[in-house]
Amino acid sequence: MKKILIVDDEPNILMTLEYAFKKKNYLVFIARDGQEALDLMHIEIPNLVILDIMMPEVDGYAALHAMKENPLLRNCKVIFLSAKNQESDIEKGLLLGADAYVTKPFSIKKLLEKVENLLVD
Repeated sequence: MKKILIVDDEPNILMTLEYAFKKKNYLVFIARDGQEALDLMHIEIPNLVILDIMMPEVDGYAALHAMKENPLLRNCKVIFLSAKNQESDIEKGLLLGADAYVTKPFSIKKLLEKVENLLVD
């Protein structure tokens, strides 16, 4: 079973995505900020991380940077899910190593499709 970590400081987004991905038979973990996500990834290495950018403690950019520095997490797929929708924000996220960038508000159906495309064996 593929593991997905959802990292966002908005409870409604966490609950909605957790429900949607569990329904599709993914093993889902949630974190409320980048530091909680990094701590959790040392216990459960996910196949994919859905990562918000603007969060307390450690933001999404810093969390992705830390993941890329860690040999165990380096190959984990990452989708930024953010309200930061400027072309420069998207470009920065992809240059940092994200596999995809989805802006809020978003379609759950399209996000599920992106996840499924990235997790094809």
